[in-house]
Order: sequence, then structure tokens, then C-alpha cells
Amino acid sequence: MSDRLLLIDSNSLIYRGYFAIPPLTTTKGELSNAVFGFASILLKAFEQVRPEHAAAAFDLPFPTFRHERDATYKATRRPMPDDLRPQIERCKEFLGAFGIPIYALPGFEADDVIGALAKQSETAGLDVVILSGDLDTLQLVTPHVKLMTTRQGFQNTVIYDEAAIAERFAGLRPDQMVDFKALKGDTTDNIPGVPGVGEKTASKLVAEHTDLEGVYADLGRYTERMRKALDEHRDQVFRNREQARIVTELPVELDLERTRRGPYDRGKVLDLFRDLEF
Repeated sequence: MSDRLLLIDSNSLIYRGYFAIPPLTTTKGELSNAVFGFASILLKAFEQVRPEHAAAAFDLPFPTFRHERDATYKATRRPMPDDLRPQIERCKEFLGAFGIPIYALPGFEADDVIGALAKQSETAGLDVVILSGDLDTLQLVTPHVKLMTTRQGFQNTVIYDEAAIAERFAGLRPDQMVDFKALKGDTTDNIPGVPGVGEKTASKLVAEHTDLEGVYADLGRYTERMRKALDEHRDQVFRNREQARIVTELPVELDLERTRRGPYDRGKVLDLFRDLEF
């Protein structure tokens, strides 16, 4: 049986905890709901996945190549709440206490870093579980890479492999998820989809035609309304695909000695949890 690597999409989990869990404040006045959520889901993943290796990826507070390509990318997102910033540092303390290394790369997002590390892990013969608060990394799923994500708030989780993706998205393969997102859009990333095309329609279009090229080669079969919407947004849809595509060839290197889980400082973990009054 191959060793397992848990790749942690840190920012998405921290944000999910912040917005899904009501404000939790210590007796010293420190807000800790995002840290509590992050710690809870990570400990649950340790229990379920039992990985021999673990690594955490973070976004950096700088523009990425996607922003340089399109200045409107993620432009509708609200600025990070002031009371969330110190919680991110607390989450890094939590990772440090467990000896989990952090990976980040200027100009790229955590998803790209995860994509690069997942690809390298497969080459090294590892099985990978990506832990994330969203579905953006579904395109990275392979026979040796799965996605564990939250649903219905923060407590419940679901694991997506190739079969689970096909079951939810009308038979789509992981590599087709980027075409699906290009049609459907993503309000979180400010990627505008085709008006009138939701999850079911986008899934059906891609499943029936393999990819965007196939969809646009067959416009004549659609209703006039759908045909017009697709045609008018053609350029945008193909730009969407490039924005949504995760880059996996990056100057970042998986260090299996750093990621290997071994003995950790239990006293340091307990001190942190007591300080946060978990």
C-alpha cells in the first residue's frame, strides 16, 4: 500500500471556518472561530486519512499571473476582514506545532502549488488527498489523487474520486471540470459564466461534447436563446477556461523528509489549544 500525502488548501479552509462558525472569543478578547474550524477539519482529516505525509499550501498577499492576465479576477471579493488576519497566523502556529511544512510561491495561488505537489507526489508513487473548502481542485483528481472537502457548513465532509465526480456532474471526468467551470462561471473568483447556464446545463453540455470546442462546434442543435447566449459569450468562456486551469509545472519541490509525519511537540499543541480556550 502506498504512503498517503495530505495536501492542505489552507486559505480556503480558514475562510470556510471564519464564515461557517459563529464568532468565538477567548476571555482575553481574541477571536478564534476560523482557527477552531481549521483545527477541527484538519484533525478530522488526520483521523480519516491517516497520512504518512502532510503539507500546507497558502496564498500570498500579492497579485498572481491570473490578475496580470485579467485585472477583474477576484475583483468582487471583499477585503480580508481585519479580525481574520491574526487568525491566519494562529493557524500557521497550529501547523508548526504539528511539524507540517508550509508551501507558497509568489505569483501563484495555493491551488497551483497543490497541483504541482500532487503531480510530483504521484510520480513518487504516493497517494494524495487534497483537503479543501471548495471544489476548485476537482480537476486534479486522478486514480491516485482525491479531494476531501466540507459540505453543509463545516462539520460534514465528502471525498471525491473519479466515480464521485462522474456521479455528481453527469458523467464528467476530472479533466473536464475546467470546461464545466468556464461555462458555469464562479462568482467567488469573479469569473462570469454564460447567462442561463447553471450546474446541470454546464455538466450536460460538456458531457455530451467532451470539451468547449465540441460545444461550440454544435451550436445549431440548441434553442435560439441558448445558442445566442453561448455565441455572445464565446470569447469570455475560453478566457474563463484559462483562468480556471490549475498550473502544475512550478518551481516548487516536494520534500518528502519535510512532509513526513513523525513525533510532534504535544505540549506545544496543548499550550496553543489552552491559550485559544478550545
